[in-house]
Amino acid sequence: MFVVVFVIMLPIAAKTGNPIKGWEAGLTWVFVQSFVLMAGGFIAPYIKKITPRAALIGALAGVSIAFISLKPALDMYMDPIIGVVCFAILLASWFGGVRYWRGIPAGLVAIAVGSLIAWGGLAFGFHFGGMSLDKLGASFAGFGFSVPLPAFGHVFGGFEYLAVILVTAIPFGIYDLVEAMDNVESAEAGGDRFPTTRVLTADGVVSLIGCLLGNPFINAVYIGHPGWKAIGGRIGYSAATGAMVLILSWFGIVAVLMALIPVVAISPILLYIGMLIGAQAFQETPKAHAPAIMLALVPQVAAWGKLMIDNALGAAGTNAATVGLDKLAGTGVLYHGLQVLGGGAILGSLILAGITACIIDRTFGKAAGFAAVGGVLTFFGFMHGEAIGIGQSPTVALAYLIVAAVLYGCARQSLSKPVAAPIALAAD
Repeated sequence: MFVVVFVIMLPIAAKTGNPIKGWEAGLTWVFVQSFVLMAGGFIAPYIKKITPRAALIGALAGVSIAFISLKPALDMYMDPIIGVVCFAILLASWFGGVRYWRGIPAGLVAIAVGSLIAWGGLAFGFHFGGMSLDKLGASFAGFGFSVPLPAFGHVFGGFEYLAVILVTAIPFGIYDLVEAMDNVESAEAGGDRFPTTRVLTADGVVSLIGCLLGNPFINAVYIGHPGWKAIGGRIGYSAATGAMVLILSWFGIVAVLMALIPVVAISPILLYIGMLIGAQAFQETPKAHAPAIMLALVPQVAAWGKLMIDNALGAAGTNAATVGLDKLAGTGVLYHGLQVLGGGAILGSLILAGITACIIDRTFGKAAGFAAVGGVLTFFGFMHGEAIGIGQSPTVALAYLIVAAVLYGCARQSLSKPVAAPIALAAD
């Protein structure tokens, strides 16, 4: 969402002076990504088959820590009277087995308690959760009945910017493909096996339908399947969620709910999901692969750190280049390192964890293959880079290729002279 808004839609809207042009470019961006997902659906099963589970779920664990868990955790402690209390309500039920009055779901109890604290506090002059009567009154202005209308012409209107769009649409299409594949693996680790090709193809088809109806944001195979399953979510939960989103959107009710319910009462649910995704990475993989999972977290944390720095500098009306990378490094902020390590983070996590897991298993030839693929992806900017292109991070690409050569040498040596299995693996 950030990429299509700030890299595609906003610059084109600003350049042309026409927001419709920016929106059309966003629709074309999704159009291209949809076909990347559909095509990738036929390749993904083979990638999934040869990639260690620690790499697939470890990459998701990194996403869960950096981009799912941290913000709700920060929100909770910025408004602890609501956030921390609601979090405790959820944990007591979903981890502790506590049943609330008449079997009311814990999520609904947390929302009700959070709303009660927010509005009750307002009566006594406390502003918990940012609630106000003015915001509530203004939210009713959006009431009405609006249904999606076809936007075929607008989708193809964005093709005049295709050269600009392809620079990010293809790599982010691959990024979404990998994340979707990881989420299918996460669901399988949680006890539910889904056909990878069918799931990813459906993801692309639904995204295509969305863009043809005017949606400039790619859809996704949703993260956190084991978490939703653990709190009782089944196929009916997904269907009901879709129906409710349609109803709330059609009638303009979303703004009213956002003004009525404090977001900080809902945020703990995301933290819970993040906790389960992270825990699953360690619970559903061999113990010996734990170091590989830890390594998979690092690129995602780097990407999050860079995003925070960029947002902070942007709010101050400047950027890292203007401030100076050397000056930032002098204060301990290794911005360029975050930039390189966090570029294409989910692919970086997958490759690094794959190399490490294969080394732990003493399958050095396979590890060399992952390193070689990492070198190629890096050279063309799919990881450790900000954009697709030739020679985006050549030194990092060369480093991966040297690692591949070293690991290939280890594989040759192990064939002639078997290497003893590590203690951790022998224990398993």
